Amino acid sequence: MNSPITGTAAGVPFTALPPDGDGAAPLIVTWHMLDAPRSDAAFAAALPMHGLPAWRVHLGMPMCGARMVDGNMDAGAELMRKDVLMSVLHPFVQQAAEEFPAALASIRAQLPVGDGPIGVLGGSLGGAVALQILAGTDIPVFAGAVVNAAIRMRSVVDLFPGDYPYDAESEKAVDSLDFLPQAAVIGDRAPLLVVSGAQDHPALRADALQLAAAAGERAELLSIPGLEHPLADEPGIEPAPQRPTTREVDAGLTTWFRRHLAQAG
Repeated sequence: MNSPITGTAAGVPFTALPPDGDGAAPLIVTWHMLDAPRSDAAFAAALPMHGLPAWRVHLGMPMCGARMVDGNMDAGAELMRKDVLMSVLHPFVQQAAEEFPAALASIRAQLPVGDGPIGVLGGSLGGAVALQILAGTDIPVFAGAVVNAAIRMRSVVDLFPGDYPYDAESEKAVDSLDFLPQAAVIGDRAPLLVVSGAQDHPALRADALQLAAAAGERAELLSIPGLEHPLADEPGIEPAPQRPTTREVDAGLTTWFRRHLAQAG
């Protein structure tokens, strides 16, 4: 088993897990959660997908991992208290999606991944980034997957205390991150695995079931008994041993991407 490689790609921190063997191999890119695991290194440990003949490059989300302010999550927590949607959820997804093309070009310059279609994977808020890449870009993708994903941002906002004070700007922002109306487009772009924990937040689970049904015949739902929303123990910043339920997610993702790797060229 090869050791992780850490670095930055156009300013985006990453943890890369190489495939066994030498030579160029396909690329799978991931975006982590804001819950645990909440860094690229911790997400790589939670969902390593060992044994895949592909590079797994786990990207850091804004203000997480190596991009935390003063080495902790306090600044991000303060932004959540200020305005969870307009200060965190929407801008984090927007920034991660906007910085990805340059990061992808940098990854391809640094690692032997070739220029074929990629796989994309996101957990929770990172799932919204993966869905945005599928719905809003023309980057070739051979397969996608999301885990306990932020499929409909209104459902995520509703998890926070109090009634969110929507106005015209925030209504537009939250609707731009509702991927259910774009399910057919996403399903046409690439095969999609929707992983949903049976103990995830009920609204997020309902969104997952709806996305899997609406994305067409190439979409599949993988329900994991006993899986809650987080995939790792707190604090979720450093790599940690896999939980048993997360190991099931990892196995399902490994099988899914292995099935579709032939489409990566």
